[in-house]
Amino acid sequence: MPPRRRVPITVGREAVAVCRSAGFAADRDVTATAVRYTLEELAAVAPGRTVEVRVPPYGAAQCVEGPVHRRGTPPNVIETDASTWLALATGELSWQAAVDSARVRASGQRAHLEGLLPLVALDSGVGQID
Repeated sequence: MPPRRRVPITVGREAVAVCRSAGFAADRDVTATAVRYTLEELAAVAPGRTVEVRVPPYGAAQCVEGPVHRRGTPPNVIETDASTWLALATGELSWQAAVDSARVRASGQRAHLEGLLPLVALDSGVGQID
């Protein structure tokens, strides 16, 4: 079952567009909405509970099929800041470039999002899924 959406799609897409136009330095509320929306998109595109993606202080999502983790710290964790996450989600930054520049901390054998990003098309701001 896909995760329940908390951010309406139109509101989330608008927040992503505002963040992008502000160079990923929009105000806190808009940034929070954009991050939560894109984390929901990730969970919808790659459902599962093998990897936890954290974007403090705005949110986290579990994604990617595989072994299910239920207690304690997950074995596969990805953590980054909001501007890096939104740049990844929109395709303005590649996964490899983010890892190489240490803008993403990834621990665990399956802690990568290569092939799952970008979530939002650069030209239209429309997500891959509805």
